[in-house]
Amino acid sequence: MRETESKIKEILIRTDNVKSFRLGIEGEIEFKAGQFLQVTLDNKPNLKRYLSISNSPTEKGYLEFTKKITESEFSQRLNTLKPYDSIRVQYPFGKFTLDESFQKIAFLAGGIGITPVRSIAKFIVDENTGTDVVILYANRRVEDIVFRDDFEKMQKEYAKLRIIHILSEATPGKGFLTGRINKEIIQENIPDYKERKFYLCGPPAMVEAMKNILLTALGLSKEYIVTENFQGY
Repeated sequence: MRETESKIKEILIRTDNVKSFRLGIEGEIEFKAGQFLQVTLDNKPNLKRYLSISNSPTEKGYLEFTKKITESEFSQRLNTLKPYDSIRVQYPFGKFTLDESFQKIAFLAGGIGITPVRSIAKFIVDENTGTDVVILYANRRVEDIVFRDDFEKMQKEYAKLRIIHILSEATPGKGFLTGRINKEIIQENIPDYKERKFYLCGPPAMVEAMKNILLTALGLSKEYIVTENFQGY
């Protein structure tokens, strides 16, 4: 575990309400893809949150977290920060990490829950692990898709990666699925689902619903399911 004061190197706009913050960290940056960190602003206990690390350990020289900007006090303060401002971070935490003993895995993600998925997928691509990956990623609108360009680039570089976008608002002719992730969408897009380990990440209600589908409707064992809840603050 490491705790340090870090300066913001760069801020990237991902969507109209999602930003990535890249931090300069001195020395070796040690973490596993999919883990999270604690961010504290202004050294105030009420401005402290746990956020997923969105870059991969293979992307050297910085530590990145990605946050949906909401109306919370933490989000509003975070949104005022600029490059060279300092924040305090502690890391790494969490067990939402790649199990390399599985040759096939699948992610069911919603909204900003894609952040640890991006970290793990990038690690798989950069390390060329040979892992077969399918990602079902749910959003409301196409404009809400985070890391869209990153995933398109990864798919071109790594033949064993597929990402399928599911939008709750219809987008005719755009090549996206419409609706919500359900039993039928999983069966149609991941026909070998019984051979995969599943990683679920998103709002708590979504994660619970996806877990119930996998356990009850599709008959998977809980040992094949890893979860991470995002509270959306």
